[in-house]
Amino acid sequence: MVDKKKVILAISCGDINGVGIETIIKLFLNKDMFDFCVPILYAPKTVVDDYMIMYQEFSCFDYHLINSPEHAKKDTFNVIDFIGKSINITPGVPTKDGAEIAIQSLDLAFQHLKKHAVNVLLTLPVNKQNISKTLKCFVGHTEYLSKNTNSHNSLMILCSQNLRIATLTNHLPIHKLADNIKKNTLIQKLNILIESLKIDFDISNPKIAVLGFNPHAGDSSLIGDEESSIISPVVYEFIEAGHVISGPYSADGFFGSGLYKKFDAILGMYHDQALIPFKLLSFGSGVNYTAGLPVIRVSPDHGVGYDIAGKNIAQESSVRSAVLLGVELYEKRKIYFDCNRKIQTTY
Repeated sequence: MVDKKKVILAISCGDINGVGIETIIKLFLNKDMFDFCVPILYAPKTVVDDYMIMYQEFSCFDYHLINSPEHAKKDTFNVIDFIGKSINITPGVPTKDGAEIAIQSLDLAFQHLKKHAVNVLLTLPVNKQNISKTLKCFVGHTEYLSKNTNSHNSLMILCSQNLRIATLTNHLPIHKLADNIKKNTLIQKLNILIESLKIDFDISNPKIAVLGFNPHAGDSSLIGDEESSIISPVVYEFIEAGHVISGPYSADGFFGSGLYKKFDAILGMYHDQALIPFKLLSFGSGVNYTAGLPVIRVSPDHGVGYDIAGKNIAQESSVRSAVLLGVELYEKRKIYFDCNRKIQTTY
């Protein structure tokens, strides 16, 4: 039976033809990982078996097949087979089966998470474009999980040992960005970031940097006025309220000078502004964490990796970081809410 003292980790399988399942098996070949959690992978049994056959070193990998989380065994890798039929894998190739299984796995794991049958959700990488052919509203895990928890004010935070950077907007086309740099949104995201740093990361008075939107942070409104009309006034409001917030900074100089090292977290305005420096500085050890949800969801900082799928060269380091951060976040939230006599997050 499941060990109630250990964090129960639900793992959605992601794209079965990507590197996700390969990396999670590699990670739990290390028996020490069972000291941190009880893992449950939501994936077809035949897919797991195919990966065990594909790689010789996986032949010693053992797993326990279960029907529900309460039957999970400690010190063992557990698998919930929600398909019950044979599924073929084609590493490196997107398929309809791959898209459908990714969503079914996510939905079942998330259902168990909301019911508190598991404690943390680790989402392995998916092909968003492939899933969108089956589920047209799908643009990413962050948006999908936010919608399914009615958490419209969630926040994507990329985390590593030395860097945390969040995004004001998520998966938007470049031509839509300017229309989404809004005062209310900026206030909401900063509040989520501050609350998450306090609760999830135990930083009582976090120092936050806010990046500008335009090149050179608008260059005194010469090449854009979002900084002067929206970002600076909001930063000033937070400073007046007693928060330690600075900006807006020109992103190139901010990272190029190493100024980012002086802050507990950074809020970027859009996806690539945040993720390019993050992956340059932390790729392979970073974690994508969705703050602002009433549940804990983490993910490795890489995608499906079709170019290396099936070649046994994918590294498990980012997945390891995601598992360890998920466990740490759960423990810190539990301590915080036990101390404050709360049941779940309210931010």
